[in-house]
Amino acid sequence: MKYLISQISDIIGARRIGTADSSIRFLLTDSRSLCFLDETLFFAIKTCKGDGANYIPDLMARGVRNFVVSSVPEKAPAKDVNYLIVNDVRLALQQLAARHRRRFNIPVVGITGSNGKTIVKEWLYQLLAPGKTVARSPRSYNSQIGVPLSLWLIDETSDIALIEAGISEPGEMAALQTAIAPTIGVFTFLGEAHQEHFPSLQRKCNEKLSLFREAEIIVACTDDLVVRRGLAAAQLKGRLLAWSKSDKTAAMFVSSIEKNGGATVVKYLYGGRESQYTLPFTDNAAIDNSITCALTALQLGLTLDDLRERMPRLEPVEMRLNVVNGKRGITIINDSYNSDVNSLAIALDFMHRRSDSTRRKNTVVLSDILQTGKDNDSLYRSVGGLLAANGTDRFIGIGEALCSAADCIPVKEKFFFHSVPEFLVSKVFRGMHDEVALLKGARSFGFERIGDLLAEKVHETKLEVNLSAMADNLNFFRSQLRPETKITCMIKAEAYGAGATEVAKTLQENRADYLAVAVADEGAALRRKGITCSIIVMNPEMTSFKTLFDYDLEPEVYSFRLLDALVAGARREGIKSFPCHIKLDTGMCRLGFDPDRDIDELIRRLKGSNEIIPRSVFSHFAGADEGSCDAFTREQFRRFDIASRRLQEAFDHKILRHICNSAAILAYPEFQLDMCRLGIGLYGVNPLNGNMLSNVSTLKTVILQIRDVPAGESIGYGRNTIVNRDSRIAALPIGYADGLDRRLGNRRGFCIINSRRAEYVGNICMDVCMADVTDIDCKEGDEAEIFGATLPVTTLAATLKTIPYEILTGVSARVKRVYFKE
Repeated sequence: MKYLISQISDIIGARRIGTADSSIRFLLTDSRSLCFLDETLFFAIKTCKGDGANYIPDLMARGVRNFVVSSVPEKAPAKDVNYLIVNDVRLALQQLAARHRRRFNIPVVGITGSNGKTIVKEWLYQLLAPGKTVARSPRSYNSQIGVPLSLWLIDETSDIALIEAGISEPGEMAALQTAIAPTIGVFTFLGEAHQEHFPSLQRKCNEKLSLFREAEIIVACTDDLVVRRGLAAAQLKGRLLAWSKSDKTAAMFVSSIEKNGGATVVKYLYGGRESQYTLPFTDNAAIDNSITCALTALQLGLTLDDLRERMPRLEPVEMRLNVVNGKRGITIINDSYNSDVNSLAIALDFMHRRSDSTRRKNTVVLSDILQTGKDNDSLYRSVGGLLAANGTDRFIGIGEALCSAADCIPVKEKFFFHSVPEFLVSKVFRGMHDEVALLKGARSFGFERIGDLLAEKVHETKLEVNLSAMADNLNFFRSQLRPETKITCMIKAEAYGAGATEVAKTLQENRADYLAVAVADEGAALRRKGITCSIIVMNPEMTSFKTLFDYDLEPEVYSFRLLDALVAGARREGIKSFPCHIKLDTGMCRLGFDPDRDIDELIRRLKGSNEIIPRSVFSHFAGADEGSCDAFTREQFRRFDIASRRLQEAFDHKILRHICNSAAILAYPEFQLDMCRLGIGLYGVNPLNGNMLSNVSTLKTVILQIRDVPAGESIGYGRNTIVNRDSRIAALPIGYADGLDRRLGNRRGFCIINSRRAEYVGNICMDVCMADVTDIDCKEGDEAEIFGATLPVTTLAATLKTIPYEILTGVSARVKRVYFKE
């Protein structure tokens, strides 16, 4: 659906500068995700983490001509550019989405709660889509910005809209309520997410329920006392449809839940009739979410027979886009979360941003997109436009519809197959190598077979790295800096164990100013993987100069011996003005020039050479994370400030000054200077013991075997653990060769299995450890968290009397890294 730019200007009450005729189909808030130039309207939203107006010049250079801004850019607009001037850009986005939503007289389901929003939305889609065209929020687009973008996806073909709404602070729901205006409100379940911003759980519940102020029907489980109180206090206009496991007067009374193998039979009473359905899951959260979906779906036209037929076909909801290494040099981007045009756009954008300098092919393997309500010609022409805009090199289409729509795909190298089995026996599949492959298929096509055959086979212990959380942490620290202060991200030691390549790509796409590695070989490997931003080498070796020069890696210089050797090396290569970073030792007594004795000679030698040029000058705080070191920290800064100013005064060009690490960014904001270095904070560990950061790395494994051990028996080598009761002991495929410290054995440490502590018993072995699961409801194949969001790495470090750095960097290279984006 298109809007004229003049219509949009009127809707959001903007003052328009520019008279160019434009029609708008696409809304953009992230300049990196640009696809369609002519029909895009960019909202330059300003947040605590950045100002969208900073990216307008780049977008103009790329062909965007329509912008919503809060002030006129400094440079005069070109004659073919439209600026819509508003007081609040985010509010304007919400107003436009609200007007768009009101064009459609269809059921709009607003879904909120702390837990289960996305799963309920996706399962409702799976239940409804066989007979209805359903518009829904992509992924977890439930924020103040995500909700308007979700509403924009409703069009003339939509029969129903499913829109998530999430909040993190009081007062946020009012704007979402105005935009969504749900006809049906669905409340999932309360949890502790974002609780730090609310004075009580009740206040958070009440705020979420305000989404349903004008809804005609409200669906909720009333077994939670906090929810019942919130519903009573809200005095909502709509009719409450409650479900309950205890209240027989509820609209849906769940009379029994029977788990059998891998399925659950839910029996219930609804409308005076007894019925039941079988759910292909057994965990309690899935069961509760299915009941919420069942009651909602009945209000949207499904029958009891429909539920009985469709519930067994519900599929798992994968809320993450995974990146894993495959065979034959293939990187697999596996995204089976959604199969629609909107989620395809998100996945293509992710792949496009991760293209590397070796120009491996970008290959898209796509199945037919089902149940869209659109004719195949227009649907696959839209797909073709996305593929072309994101630089797809090769396309592999699987399904009857794609085979028929081959002419709609404007990719030079393209192949089509009627089924996954046909593709797997083809020369095209056997010939895949050295490429980035996006797998995007509806589950009914069985794309998991493609992923299984392409993936490297490694053991079941894995380190999951949440790239979205890392970006959140970067943006949090960025919000603590002055706008002009640059940021260097430390990715030495394989990005603190997380894997340098994928972390570097994430940081580069999130506009880190510098990356920093320990040695030149680390930097060279990143360059070969397509990392183009500036890289500092913190510990350059005398033998590495050729690598530094060949790969444009900027070395730290900490001694006159290294300085002279670097100058001589550059001279031999005929290099001029090669950037370097001068390190001063202000109190660490490790590496660096003495700021009192060496500064004059340092300036003399630097000015006497045109082979190298100082790009920055820096030092390290010894105890910025220790309050007891405050006086020493301030003395370090005083010494650095004096010496670095003298160095700057000796040169005409700008020399960046930096001394703050993660702890100092928070504890000493007055010392930010021109740049700060972000290390452990980037990986989710707050050096000041706060809790505002997101967990990045989670080390997981699975239960291989559970055995019953009678009281008095010993466990493991050396018989160091004797069980004093009849016990259930789980064997886990992780040991000290994977990075699990031997000191955790014999009940000194524990892992988390099904949300319960499971103590390690016996000695930690090289490849296996044992855990006591006597009091835990678990089975073989269940996951165990070694450290992560539930068991923070800081807790593990405290147990071992060490620091989180040692644990993170100690995860063995044989442990598979799995990257995902929320």
